Amino acid sequence: MPNPSIDDLRRYAVARSLSAQTTLPRALQRLGFVQADPIRSPARAQDLTLRHRVKGYRAGDLERHYPRLDIEEDFFVNYGFVTPGVQALLHPRTSRHAWTTERWGQAGEVWHFLQEHGAVHPKAVDAHFAHGHTTNGFGGRSKASTHLLDDMHYRGLLRVASRDNGTRLYAIRHPEPEQASAEATLDAMVDVLLALYAPLPTPGLRQLVGFLKHAAPQWQPLLNAAFRRARARLPQIAIDGVAWHWPESEDPCASKWRVTDRVRLLAPFDPVVWDRDRFERLWGWAYRFEAYTPAAKRVRGYYAMPLLWRDQVIGWGNLSATEGRLHAEMGYVKGEAPTDAGYAAALAHELGDMARFLTLPLGRVSGQQA
Repeated sequence: MPNPSIDDLRRYAVARSLSAQTTLPRALQRLGFVQADPIRSPARAQDLTLRHRVKGYRAGDLERHYPRLDIEEDFFVNYGFVTPGVQALLHPRTSRHAWTTERWGQAGEVWHFLQEHGAVHPKAVDAHFAHGHTTNGFGGRSKASTHLLDDMHYRGLLRVASRDNGTRLYAIRHPEPEQASAEATLDAMVDVLLALYAPLPTPGLRQLVGFLKHAAPQWQPLLNAAFRRARARLPQIAIDGVAWHWPESEDPCASKWRVTDRVRLLAPFDPVVWDRDRFERLWGWAYRFEAYTPAAKRVRGYYAMPLLWRDQVIGWGNLSATEGRLHAEMGYVKGEAPTDAGYAAALAHELGDMARFLTLPLGRVSGQQA
């Protein structure tokens, strides 16, 4: 196998993740994990991620088809959707916060209530048990029943059966058997991460392995060893003093990794751009997600979406659905749009595809200086 260059790794990163579109079930199986985010600008991150990978995908398809899909909502490195194979690695999960005997008693009562009634809205649980209110993670007040349901879901006692206007409807879930080997299970989790985000520079690999403390907090003391094993067993090449890693079954220099003349607007959490350190190494500029940055301090916009042209991220787009139309404001790292033949038509095609995905007509399209 020849040693890949940074150009090879860039092409490989784009082509392996944005391969030919397929069906929704096959795309989910291929990804293993899809990060979720509730912000709609102009659609939720999970929908923006899947539209590039599923033929004919429309915003909301994942939620609409979720009850019939072989997929579960759960926490991996972030909250999102996992395949059964990935979820089996995550449970039984022990929370970082031990429950009291009273809490276990409440959980048991709720579990049997759901066993009797099937998929249940949190309001029904609150009405039946009247658990009162508690302080949530943001310092505000929320229903104690909702907090308990979230905790039970995290521990694997419940599953999300469906959603009602965005609210989770919970059903019982039977506990998983204990994993035979913590080390082997962690190695399998690392392989899932690598399959999704490869090629990974060492800092990105270290960060992702560290994030497994949320997926399996009971094994947090074992994560450093899992990272060392990954570095020892995975193929790698050092470029500019940093090692890059990829799955053993893949060759970053293979001719099958071909990029197309497409323009793509990517979700901020799309696997292609998720690792911000990798982003800078591949494309030479810093992209930041600024939705939670004060408006006066934003550089590129509330929900600026990375703009991919062939295998180069050349700028960003801020999209909004207002007045019943999709509007787009484009920005470019070099201050202006490429003059390459075909770029304007490719951008128009991508914006048209985004409009169809949202079932909206296309409105204003404007550019801006970097």
